Amino acid sequence: MRQRDDMTFPFDEYERRLSELRARVAERLLDAVVISDPENLMYLTDYQTTGYSFFQALVVPIDGEPFMITRSMEESNVHARTWVELTRPYPDTGDAIQSLVQALREFGLHTKDVGYERNSYYFPAYHQDYIHSAITEGRLLDCFGIVEEGRITKSDAEIEIMRKAAHATEVGMKAGMDAVAPGVSENDIAAEISSAMFRAGGEFPAVMPYVTSGPRSMIGHATWEGRVVQPGEHVFLEIGGCFRRYHTAMMRTIVLGDLSKSMFRAQERMKLALAEVKAAIRPGLTVSDADNIVRSIITDNAVGGRLVTRSGYSIGIAFPPSWDEGYIASLNQGDPTVLREGMTFHIIPWMWGVDGDKTVGISDTIRVTDRGCESFYTLDEDFVVKPDEVAVAPDETEAEPGEPAPAPTPIRPGVA
Repeated sequence: MRQRDDMTFPFDEYERRLSELRARVAERLLDAVVISDPENLMYLTDYQTTGYSFFQALVVPIDGEPFMITRSMEESNVHARTWVELTRPYPDTGDAIQSLVQALREFGLHTKDVGYERNSYYFPAYHQDYIHSAITEGRLLDCFGIVEEGRITKSDAEIEIMRKAAHATEVGMKAGMDAVAPGVSENDIAAEISSAMFRAGGEFPAVMPYVTSGPRSMIGHATWEGRVVQPGEHVFLEIGGCFRRYHTAMMRTIVLGDLSKSMFRAQERMKLALAEVKAAIRPGLTVSDADNIVRSIITDNAVGGRLVTRSGYSIGIAFPPSWDEGYIASLNQGDPTVLREGMTFHIIPWMWGVDGDKTVGISDTIRVTDRGCESFYTLDEDFVVKPDEVAVAPDETEAEPGEPAPAPTPIRPGVA
């Protein structure tokens, strides 16, 4: 390992991660692992590139120096960002898997028990078939999840990085809220969100903001398409801020005109679900227990809304196409995974189908502490209501004879 002081985390953080990985490799009776998932490469070495659709891998022997297989163009990222000293790059005209096989032979691993991430997005079946046919003297065994066992809990240093991501998320959300108005396009709102996040120090997120207005909010995972927001409509926003590939996410809802009774009730259901689950979350609770709290509260509503998904998911390091770590842990019914200190989740008690034609959301990103949990945010959870006309509280306009009337006080329709 090449010691350096210009990476995302202190050098001893990477030493710890590598040491813990090697302990798990030993527990599985493996001699080495081939790590190809972009998030896992980032976690172990600080390596990142947008060119991860080309095969790349870190080979970690249980003894000896780790080495990387990369496209030649991406080798500069190894030298510029990571502690890795040994690289075996391949040209665009070369064969990535042949380079991997040759490197395994070079370092004497072709006769050993070698783990690989069978479920990695970027290690497709035809590559796996090739390496299985080429390595006949040793054994290739699935070790999917071996790095994620370390990633599932975040260190104090990681939490600090996520706080910077959360700052970008919150700044972006405020900008989006401010931008919503009748006659403004979804593109305009998205532009304001993105500009604010990036100016606040945020980096390109794994998913750009979700911005949908009116009836388009019923389309799952839709985002801006140029639609112009109309008077009396609502806008649903979901934003994931990013810093050094770590993410936090947030949902909020903006209402133009009056806040109807059904929308107020939806708001209160979601706020209650968040409050109750955050009060219950602590080490030892299962993710199923947490999901049941959210699901039972959201299901008990009189406005037609449904929770059509899991109620939350692990969040942290991410590259496109998704900002979540839900494959590591999700708040799902029947899942016995136990919460531990340092886990981080995006909790999403959102409601699909309010009044039959509206999706609304309020969400939070939290970290599990030693006895409970804490939010990464300070932003108010209530829907942002922008009345067409400012309502005035009648009793505040009355004055005693001979006294000037007090200035009218704007009130948010529908909110007591």
